[in-house]
Amino acid sequence: MDLFSYMRETKMKQDSPLAARMRPRTLDEVVGQQHIIGKDKLLYRAIQADKLRSVIFFGPPGTGKTTLAKVIANTTKSEFKQINATVAGKKDMEEVVENAKNLLGMYGKKTILFVDEIHRFNKAQQDYLLPFVEDGTLVLIGATTENPYFEVNGALISRSAIFELKPLEEADVRLLIERAVYDEERGMGAYNAVIDEQATAFLAELSGGDARCALNAVELGVMTTPRAEDGKIHLSLEVISECIQKKVIRYDKTGNNHYDTISAFIKSMRGSDPDAAVYYLAKMLTAGESVTFIARRIMICASEDVGNADPQALQVAVNASLAVERIGMPEAQIVLAQAAAYVACAPKSNAAVCAIEEAMECVARTGDLPVPSHLQDAHYKGAAKLGHGVGYQYSHVYPNHYVSQQYLPYELTGSVFYRPAEQGYEKKIIEHMKFIKEEEKKRLEREQ
Repeated sequence: MDLFSYMRETKMKQDSPLAARMRPRTLDEVVGQQHIIGKDKLLYRAIQADKLRSVIFFGPPGTGKTTLAKVIANTTKSEFKQINATVAGKKDMEEVVENAKNLLGMYGKKTILFVDEIHRFNKAQQDYLLPFVEDGTLVLIGATTENPYFEVNGALISRSAIFELKPLEEADVRLLIERAVYDEERGMGAYNAVIDEQATAFLAELSGGDARCALNAVELGVMTTPRAEDGKIHLSLEVISECIQKKVIRYDKTGNNHYDTISAFIKSMRGSDPDAAVYYLAKMLTAGESVTFIARRIMICASEDVGNADPQALQVAVNASLAVERIGMPEAQIVLAQAAAYVACAPKSNAAVCAIEEAMECVARTGDLPVPSHLQDAHYKGAAKLGHGVGYQYSHVYPNHYVSQQYLPYELTGSVFYRPAEQGYEKKIIEHMKFIKEEEKKRLEREQ
């Protein structure tokens, strides 16, 4: 490297964002993610031994996906290439592959290709990499904020180890904040800044496990806060709160967090926790989730998890769905909160969903069983000659509007699909069905 190249690289490092300058260079400098890079973990051992196979890192922004890739670049003896899927095309990949083939053929040197935002590649672009990953020409490192099981081709998934990175713990973020403020080599230490304990705790909490968010706030605070009379830059709670403004809601309506949040919303309603249900509802609404999508999920839950234990729940959910389409936001959030809270507080029964699942399985197993002839359609000319409808008994002319007769196909006599739970209104259904079953028992005894 000549003097001008050295000066240019030095200036780029000095001018680069704090989060980039503070990026760990070795595994031992990495903070957090001990569930995958602890010293007893497979990934740690593979990186240290330079025996890494294709991997995909996924997790929220600021959790260290690119950091781990850079650490691998600093550790490995292999050629390391990086491309970003948001701007790279097939030509870029062809160049990497061609160089990788040459290095492997002439020097036996492997090539590691780091693809940032790999979910941005379309299917054809991902498919292009597949044969070179499979034959060992490339060791692939993919990084994505989306769940790879939804966004990355199954063939690449099957040839890669998947590692999920979690949002950093508050203690980890606090450590990074203090490093950033006081580190004189790569941090802001040369500016003679100090940060209050309250400010550190506040920033660590509000960053939501995103190291980049916290470091950006530190950098902004140091660069925009005038020095006090003692010559120091004081990062107080007031300064830091202005720098971070508010917590960013991590929610991509097509991504992994979307599925996690709606799952938690539904399970909270099912679990009779209206507080949690309303919290996840608020999170989705804040992130801009479709009110019609949320309303659909409430309707499904009202039927699947409440059912006839409280038949009113489905009516509330359906009416809420109609209401939100007519009034829109922000008032729609009140309607959705009412419906979600009602469903969460209602007595629960999954008897309806269990009934249809068992019935579907029965149909798949037994095939097209004939309908009993007395139930068959008798409204067309000649039906009686075929025996259709003959012997049918009209329930409403009998006491209690009930008469015992065969309804299921004869091959399924005695089968039970709907089993009401002893919850809410279904208790009354159970009592009524006891009477029905007694009448059915008497009929069967008479026929024997």
